[in-house]
Amino acid sequence: MLTTIRTFFACLILSVTLAACQSAPMGERSATQEASGSVPGATVERTITQYRLGSSDRLKVTVYGEPELSGEFVVDGQGFLSLPLAGEIKVDGLTVREFQRLAEKRLGDGYLREPRVSAEVVNYRPYYILGEVNTPGEYPYSSGLTVLNAIATAEGFTYRANQKYVLIKGIDDEEEAKVELKPTTRVEPGDTIRVVERFF
Repeated sequence: MLTTIRTFFACLILSVTLAACQSAPMGERSATQEASGSVPGATVERTITQYRLGSSDRLKVTVYGEPELSGEFVVDGQGFLSLPLAGEIKVDGLTVREFQRLAEKRLGDGYLREPRVSAEVVNYRPYYILGEVNTPGEYPYSSGLTVLNAIATAEGFTYRANQKYVLIKGIDDEEEAKVELKPTTRVEPGDTIRVVERFF
């Protein structure tokens, strides 16, 4: 009986010791994360999807054989683009190809016979960069822009900046995504990029 009791207490002490040993590294990892300026959640890879039109985009629209209906048009703040004869077209969220087909349908509805429309974006909506950069603000987008290019345009990191990742919120996103900062990390029109502060 005495041997059984001693065995029970020995096992109890061993289990408490193991639990303490396991908890120590977790505490060390938490301290390391805080020191490196990390935030909850793993970094993600950005997936660049087909571009969708939105407010402030400027499009060059060509209606073949109809120069008076062609030209450059800007998407307004409500996501509408106004074309001669076709009137206001809701383009917010459409791809360029979807817009072309819709414009053809509208122009062919009692105005033109089998109209053909082509369109291209000549000026994209701006992006925004905030946080630990020297000149935060709104900047014009250019095709192929990377996050590192955007940071350079904003006159670089401040001395407090975390240079391992950024937080990006796309125009249609509900919340920011934690994105690892790589030379290939892309910016999309309308993005809001936030450079966070690191912990010293």
